Amino acid sequence: MGFEKFGKVGFVSETEASDFITNLKAGKVTVTRCKSCGTIFSPPQVKCSNCQSNDIEWLELKGKGRLITYSTLYFAPTGFEDDLPYTVALAEFEEGAKIFGRLSKEIPQDEIKIGMELKLAPVMLPDDRISYQFEKA
Repeated sequence: MGFEKFGKVGFVSETEASDFITNLKAGKVTVTRCKSCGTIFSPPQVKCSNCQSNDIEWLELKGKGRLITYSTLYFAPTGFEDDLPYTVALAEFEEGAKIFGRLSKEIPQDEIKIGMELKLAPVMLPDDRISYQFEKA
C-alpha cells in the first residue's frame, strides 16, 4: 500500500516513503531523518534535500509536542467540505520535528492555546484511509 490511502484525498499512489503508511497502520507516526546532517523531514523523504545524502532513517515521534500555531477553518478545499469546521496546527516535537496536521475535534475550541502539550495519534478515516491527528498530551 502506498500514499493513496493517506489522508482524506489521495494525490499519489506510490512513493519510496510508503513505510510511512505501514507505520501509521502499526500505530506509529514517523518522519525521516538524514543520518549525515540530522535534517528531519515531514512528510518523509528518502533523500536529504539539505546535503543530498541517501543515508536516511525512520524516526518514530513518541515524545510530546508543543503547539506553535493553529487556524480553525470554516471554508475548505474540495474533498474537505463535510469536515468543517476543523482546526489545522503546527507543533514542534521533542525529537525536533515540526509537524503540520489537524487537531482532534475532541479538543474544545476554548482549550486550544499556543504552547499546549500535544501528542500524535493515527486515526482511521472512511474508505479504509488513514491519517494522524494531534490530541491532548
